[in-house]
Amino acid sequence: MAARAQPLRIALAQIDVTVGDLEGNARKIAEYAERAASEGAGIVVFPELALTGYPPEDLLLKTSFLEETGQALEALAVSTKGIVALVGFPEYDVDVYNAAAVLADGAVAAVYRKIYLPNYGVFDEQRYFQPGDEPAIVDLGDGAATVGVTICEDIWEPGPPATTAAASGAQVIVNLSASPYHAGKGIERERMVVQRARDSLATFAMCNLVGGQDELVFDGHSVVVSQDGEVLGRAPQFEEALLVCTVDPEAAEARRLQDARHRAAIRRTREQASDDGDAEAAVDRRAVTLARVSLGKESRVRSDEQPVGGRCAPVMGPEEEVHSALVTGLRDYVDKNSFERVVVALSGGIDSACVALVAVDAVGPERVALVTMPSRYSSGATRSDAAAIARNLGAELLELPIEGPVEAFDGVLSERFRDTDPGIAEENIQARTRGLLVMALSNKFGWLVLATGNKSELSVGYATLYGDMAGGFAVLKDVFKGMVYRLVRWRNERAGREIVPASVLERAPSAELRHEQLDEDSLPRYDVLDRILAGYVERDLDADQLVRQGLDREDVERVIRMVDGAEYKRRQAPPGIRISTKAFGRDRRLPITNRFGR
Repeated sequence: MAARAQPLRIALAQIDVTVGDLEGNARKIAEYAERAASEGAGIVVFPELALTGYPPEDLLLKTSFLEETGQALEALAVSTKGIVALVGFPEYDVDVYNAAAVLADGAVAAVYRKIYLPNYGVFDEQRYFQPGDEPAIVDLGDGAATVGVTICEDIWEPGPPATTAAASGAQVIVNLSASPYHAGKGIERERMVVQRARDSLATFAMCNLVGGQDELVFDGHSVVVSQDGEVLGRAPQFEEALLVCTVDPEAAEARRLQDARHRAAIRRTREQASDDGDAEAAVDRRAVTLARVSLGKESRVRSDEQPVGGRCAPVMGPEEEVHSALVTGLRDYVDKNSFERVVVALSGGIDSACVALVAVDAVGPERVALVTMPSRYSSGATRSDAAAIARNLGAELLELPIEGPVEAFDGVLSERFRDTDPGIAEENIQARTRGLLVMALSNKFGWLVLATGNKSELSVGYATLYGDMAGGFAVLKDVFKGMVYRLVRWRNERAGREIVPASVLERAPSAELRHEQLDEDSLPRYDVLDRILAGYVERDLDADQLVRQGLDREDVERVIRMVDGAEYKRRQAPPGIRISTKAFGRDRRLPITNRFGR
């Protein structure tokens, strides 16, 4: 009779790494492995491609990058002792594989290759990797658990390789993940893990990446789930953490005895020939045992020493979650690209107020410069509100009036514009003057300019190229106008005071480029506009489908024309933080030259 598996202390190292920083990433992995060992964990799991950062994109096409990654892994293995560590890395073996290394006793004991390579939305893994073809398990030694190894997408697909690993004897399935954030993704992912645990009758431990990488944000929210679907441990969202959790492999074995169907699946799996040579059926055969490693005595847990479970962090509400995603994405973009300060054109309107809030929360008020650039059309109310926001945030406020420069531009163009009526061209000179000034500050002092436009405006082209679209990073690029209001209200409520004055929230939106201008002079009401855009941009619904949802056909057709006609503008927008399932640039890719539907 096989020895009964004892309780296991498992650690999930939810870390924030930087793409390409092999030395820094390896150092952080080693530090977390040491911490996990000191807390009595027998095994520590790191995120997908933790050694290189995710996604490394075309760095994977450089042999020097792959070779140096391999060398870094070997060096990391030597320093990893007293614990079994599963580390994500790109394996270079004739071809390239998205892989997990099993580090034990100072060496790379084995490597698992990811089977399912996502190639949708923001994912492009089939461009870089070849798939693995064998489910795999790691035997942690006599009296310890057998662990199935999977990587990210491997468990988004129901069935193998996770169920095959379980049927081959794995009581615990670990998953190295780099699952990008969108609003609500954490709960969606957790529910999926709960379902996979129930499907496999195995404990699941999913370690997700955290932090920002260009447009992408990773929210952490790593979880450990029992074979019955109970959440035993949950790491916090949007922050680094080491989640240590005790699991009982024997509970999975006992649960399987209660399910005759599962016992039959185990029997069939174990009766299959493992050498039939059928590569296509590989994921349906018994899982390969990658390695047999031994846990040290100091990491073994007696059932009376440590109760099953671990810390369960609370789950954020929708506004806090989106705000945290924006803060995380901006902070990492600024810090990982070595910007000392950011600069925001503060108009006194809701969008620039929201960006200022995020900026101060991300990098601190001492690293934020707020610039007001009033024109002849700027109201006293917006100027007063901008000053109040800067004062409440404790950030530096600069004032650079634009009336003089705009008059100079008007003078230069007066002969060419003679006998024409003033219009959008003259209005946009104001926006472009502001863009020129903030970019001059950027050039002079090395500050990162934060564009303040939101997704509603960018969708329909209600933005000025080389004007309010100027900047190095667009915080609200994937945030609809309605959510901007919700974020500001939430941030005021959290502070317990009006950081952003109520007048900013109550005032009708205006670009203030002409006398008594309102956004609704050119656009449908934002609540209507956002409904149309959510359907057309994010769900790819056509006009008839939107009208069947109760929207006015004239509004729908006008908005669709505006969205299609603004594609060339969006191609020139700066990168921005992705918080939806269909962000411009990363997800939604339409040709500029396109006559369909116009």
